[in-house]
Amino acid sequence: MRKRIPAFVVVLLLLTACKPTQKNAAVTTFDPYHYSITKKVEAANGAVVSAHPLASKAGVAVLKIGGNAVDAAIATQLALAVVYPNAGNLGGGGFMVARLSKGETIALDYREMAPGAAHRDMYLDANGTANTQQSQLGHLSSGVPGTVAGLFAAHRYAKLPFEKLIQPAIELAERGFIITASEARSLNSLQPDLKKYNSVMPVFVKETPWKEGDTLVQADLAKTLRRIREKGAAGFYGGETARLIVEEMKRGSGIISLDDLQQYRAKSRTPHVFDYKGYKIVGMPMPSSGGLLLNQMMKMIEHRDIAGMGFHSVGAVQLMTEVERRAYADRAEYMGDADYYKVPVTMLSNEDYLKNRMKNYDPERATPSTVIKPGELLRAESEETTHLSVIDKDGNAVSVTTTLNNSYGSRTVVGGAGFFLNDEMDDFSIKPGVPNMYGAVGGEANAIKAGKRMLSSMTPTLVLKDNRPYIVVGTPGGTTIPTQVFQTLVNILEFNMSTEDAVFKPKFHHQWLPDEVMTEKGFPPAVKEAMTKMGYNFGKERSGIGRTECIKVLPDGRFEAVADNRGDDAAEGY
Repeated sequence: MRKRIPAFVVVLLLLTACKPTQKNAAVTTFDPYHYSITKKVEAANGAVVSAHPLASKAGVAVLKIGGNAVDAAIATQLALAVVYPNAGNLGGGGFMVARLSKGETIALDYREMAPGAAHRDMYLDANGTANTQQSQLGHLSSGVPGTVAGLFAAHRYAKLPFEKLIQPAIELAERGFIITASEARSLNSLQPDLKKYNSVMPVFVKETPWKEGDTLVQADLAKTLRRIREKGAAGFYGGETARLIVEEMKRGSGIISLDDLQQYRAKSRTPHVFDYKGYKIVGMPMPSSGGLLLNQMMKMIEHRDIAGMGFHSVGAVQLMTEVERRAYADRAEYMGDADYYKVPVTMLSNEDYLKNRMKNYDPERATPSTVIKPGELLRAESEETTHLSVIDKDGNAVSVTTTLNNSYGSRTVVGGAGFFLNDEMDDFSIKPGVPNMYGAVGGEANAIKAGKRMLSSMTPTLVLKDNRPYIVVGTPGGTTIPTQVFQTLVNILEFNMSTEDAVFKPKFHHQWLPDEVMTEKGFPPAVKEAMTKMGYNFGKERSGIGRTECIKVLPDGRFEAVADNRGDDAAEGY
């Protein structure tokens, strides 16, 4: 990254007063005008991997002054809301899966929800045609944000005062930071939509092109963060910030009301846990499909010698493609917000059911998606996102995935508040059979209903070995998220790959519909050729799928943290 010397230097002060022994803790600093991107670190005390180096540094700074992995996760998320505006957020939502030092596993759901005025057919015209423009862009596409509620729900497991965790984000917003080349390209490509979907022009609008090394200052966002620091969650869901959100809705014919904001609550869920060859895998339950999809895919390969097939062999890729298709067919039919729809989780993860799903698997040819379809239950049962992984020396491990849905969400910034609103309403099934922006289809299980949370693909995941944290992993990527976590785990647990190779090597994806295999640049041409002859369709090659953030505990107890090389993602530790 090209560096420049600023007119002033920002020093981020993180002083702790939680324990008497910490009152004289050393000041922790990092410079938002001069920083580099590190892809891999090994550390003994703690590590953070996230989508932006400054956010990772904020998380490690908190660890250094006595915070635990939850403190670091909160500080990292808040910093991402400033330095990574296309997915880090205050106006979106997410999920957190954690294993605490005393052995407890937790799952927090702060997914966005449908506003009170939302209804099943709100995106259909008089002829019943779905208007995906309205569900994907502008004010009407936004669900009620959950991120801030989620941060405070997580804080009960933290050690430091919230005021200290939010301070790095405030400083980064108020004093600014230099942007990377990729951030400049992203902001430049966003200009037409910003001007179209905002009546109050945000700071991201610039008449001359953004360039690497420019300083981005977000004064309105700093004020919003200060209100949260002073008043807690009420500083977002009430008062001035809530007023600004409601006014923004009125300007753009959105439907989020003050009552919607004040009624929002993050929810504690029971983690989705399953065993795989002696490992305990901890994931997120509904309304995230990620934990259950990962369960299905791992169990469908468990009794097959995929390790013997080898990484990127035709046999292994074909098998993994087939299990991905079957899991996603079930997603389309059966998965949604379990508070509103009875999702048959126990049956969908039942080993007999999963064996039955693989009965028509043929290692010599593709099984058409028209044949696969959703599974028949054996009996009645009573891409833009960002991920961060954190671990500390006390045995706390945190996996967090948050999102605005599309990159920069609805492309609407709350006037006077400085943050983007999500476009998560598109993650509902706006009409049965009509694909969302990621090509996923759905039906009744994921239909729009006021107060309901839209189905998600986010897959924050922990792997426990001997009931201790072993792997902390997750990725952005829309519907590709579960398959990328699946492949990363198979790479490590089955193919014995290094963490770097498990993350960096080209990946692939199939989600049942559309009936095609998606591959990254660098995926072996010979495998594609062989599978084409077997009857598989390959879509247009993508430059990247997901951005996996992974931490693995080494045999000596140190942490190996790897940030994906597909973006500006960075690993930090100490």
